[in-house]
Amino acid sequence: MIAYIEPYFLDNESDAASVLNVTGKSSDGVSESLNIQGEILCGGAAADIAGKDFGGMNCVKPLAVVRPVGSEDIAGAVRAALSSDKLTVAARGNGHSINGQSMAEGGLVVDMRSTAENHFEVGHYGGTAFVDVSGGALWENVLKRCVSEYGLAPRSWTDYLGLTVGGTLSNAGVSGQAFRYGPQTSNVTELDVVTGNGDVVTCSEMENSELFFSVLGGLGQFGLMRIPTLYTASTDA
Repeated sequence: MIAYIEPYFLDNESDAASVLNVTGKSSDGVSESLNIQGEILCGGAAADIAGKDFGGMNCVKPLAVVRPVGSEDIAGAVRAALSSDKLTVAARGNGHSINGQSMAEGGLVVDMRSTAENHFEVGHYGGTAFVDVSGGALWENVLKRCVSEYGLAPRSWTDYLGLTVGGTLSNAGVSGQAFRYGPQTSNVTELDVVTGNGDVVTCSEMENSELFFSVLGGLGQFGLMRIPTLYTASTDA
């Protein structure tokens, strides 16, 4: 699906809905409409959900909810915000933030969960197993697929499985397995990150290491995690 949105601030949901499939220069300085392969939802239930989080202390209305297909869609949303002096963008998993970090008043909320089905791959390197997943994948789904399809499990997951991989990696990810394998951030070998400039960058301990260590445990302040590559271990280890 190709959708277009003119990113300016709207007064009501009916106006927001009319933005779909519209191109042109916006009033807040964004020179190009947002053009992505995924979905853009203005108003309705999606916007209502994106306007709240687990903390319940904030409630704000986004301009639109972006459901990206891949990294280029995420990067496009970031570039749209970068080219505007008013538009903001926020990444959202299951909305377990407590102070409105997953909301964007009058801006774009990127639903990271929509990329979860597009990427899941288990591989081996040097005798060690790895799994590549989307940052928006839920731990419960990652664990289920690793165990049922490959007889493997992430070395360190979460005690509450209804969280996204990217969300917990941004908060270190301490769990019941940390005493043996360390926190989740110590079990990542590589990340694909969308930076604040809208660039898609692959990083690891050896490549773009400053970005790699900034993003892990960085509370979402240094980039949006597109694909983390995690260590896995045998389920009977």
